[in-house]
Amino acid sequence: MTEPSVLVRPNTAASPLTAVSASNSRPGFRAVWEGWTNRVFTMREDRFFLFLAVLIGVFSGLAVVCFRIAIEWTQIELLGSSLSPPIPRVILAPILGGLAVALLVIYVFPRARGSGVNQTKSAVYVSNGYIPFDTVVGKFITCALAIGSGHSLGPEDPSLQMGAGIASLLGRRLRLSQEKVRLIAPVGAAAGLAAAFNAPISAVLFVLEEVIGTWSAGVLGAIVLAAISSVVTMRAFLGPESMFRVPPFRVAKPADLLAYVALGIVGGLASLVFLKWLAYARPRILSLPRWTQHFQPAVAGLLIGIIGIRLPQVMGAGYPIIDQAMHGQFTWKLLLILAGLKILATGFSFLSGTPGGMFAPSLFIGAMLGGAVGAIEQHFFPALPGNVGTFALVGMSTFFAGFLRVPITSVFMVIEVSGNYTAILPVMISSLIAYGISRSYIKVPLFDLLARQDGLVLPSVEERREQLILTVEDAMRVDAALVLEPGDKVTEVIKRLEAREDLLCFLRVRPGEWNLIERSELQRLVADASPTHTLAEAKSKGPLPFVFRDMSLEEALHWAGDWPALPVLSRADLSKLEGVVTLDDILKAFRKVPVG
Repeated sequence: MTEPSVLVRPNTAASPLTAVSASNSRPGFRAVWEGWTNRVFTMREDRFFLFLAVLIGVFSGLAVVCFRIAIEWTQIELLGSSLSPPIPRVILAPILGGLAVALLVIYVFPRARGSGVNQTKSAVYVSNGYIPFDTVVGKFITCALAIGSGHSLGPEDPSLQMGAGIASLLGRRLRLSQEKVRLIAPVGAAAGLAAAFNAPISAVLFVLEEVIGTWSAGVLGAIVLAAISSVVTMRAFLGPESMFRVPPFRVAKPADLLAYVALGIVGGLASLVFLKWLAYARPRILSLPRWTQHFQPAVAGLLIGIIGIRLPQVMGAGYPIIDQAMHGQFTWKLLLILAGLKILATGFSFLSGTPGGMFAPSLFIGAMLGGAVGAIEQHFFPALPGNVGTFALVGMSTFFAGFLRVPITSVFMVIEVSGNYTAILPVMISSLIAYGISRSYIKVPLFDLLARQDGLVLPSVEERREQLILTVEDAMRVDAALVLEPGDKVTEVIKRLEAREDLLCFLRVRPGEWNLIERSELQRLVADASPTHTLAEAKSKGPLPFVFRDMSLEEALHWAGDWPALPVLSRADLSKLEGVVTLDDILKAFRKVPVG
């Protein structure tokens, strides 16, 4: 069976005379070009999908470069280039930016509102991979305006959705199969996020961990290629430097890790406060009259501007401020104040419906909390080997893991954006603690919570990760079968079966080959009144497919419906029967598992 080919352009073959004249006038380049394009556009769909992933990465990388330039240009135009903008600009810029964004979202780009992550998941699970391209344009304009005017949001979620939208457009225009169009949005999402963070590994992990929740080889290769090509494209324009510079450090002894345990507790509690506030306030904001949506972003901008009069550091994405915190340029009191005010400012922007991402604010809050905890601990325990920069780095991962509930991504993301791998052990310890605290007190992760508040029923990747996977061992019976050999006498077997009416008869032909003999067949042979009949003369069913006790019940179901019973064999010895499993056994095991 051959795989489908992708034909993305009509047959425009020229006449023989035209072809001869063209080949005479252009003997080299045109022939090579047409031959290459024909090979590319008529290749099998799976190979073309990988080739397309590279193109998606390039286009997404270019879009993110333009997006970052647009944010910086907007910020300079509205707030100026000074580290301490004039008070009128601090107040007016986020207000006017909020008004403009509200009008654009309501009347021009209604799909630009909301979380880019959930909109991408919705495209995968609801819209068969369809993301209108006007969403890409809307996210670009509204988010550049919102972040550039000082709203406390980040460019990562919008970049993720812009990449997904670009991929969706290419997939539709090239007429890929429905399955590939559905999978192509996460490929673009990884490309956009990788370029925004300059972190391909983290982008791949986030898309697999949060957007699609699967590690299948077919989609993994395309996601990796897209992420790498987008980062290469971005670095060609903006340089290869890591987003943050972290001073070197070392962990002298295991007891020093207790300092990061304390940071994990603080980060987990802070993420709880933020999540609880959003979960409580967002439904109440959404229940307000519709006309208030015209002014909600402007009101949020006013509140942010009031905060920015004294502390403009909380405005915008705040990446330069994170870098300053890592180099000990703030006192621990100021770091705590910045963390608290950033939570308020981000909540104002997000609850008002202003388009933008939560990644950058999460990193900012985590860095401020980490730096404050590190400064306090070093004040009381000056022998600690770490410094404020180290604690700020670990704090970013800690709050990110507790707030967004993506523990694997949080570890690798902070390591990638800093270019420092020496902190991985403290990062893992602190992030795991924060994740555990958040998960213990808030059962629904942030993105799932937002989807349910918006009336969407999207699959919860966290719930999938924590689902109980039933194995054959959970359903099999160990004393329900009688192992027989071809040379066994039928009369002796009948005597062994008299005490157990429920025993199944498995004939071991050779290691790995098992047959099933029914009692009716044994009774037929006994009726011949010949004591010399052996099981080799019996009619048996088989060879039976066999399973192992560690295999999932989903795998066993492939054969359980076609055979009366399946032998459960030992992986070390295929001649050893460890149990038996039937379709009824499997269904009973599934019924015992609680739902929800």
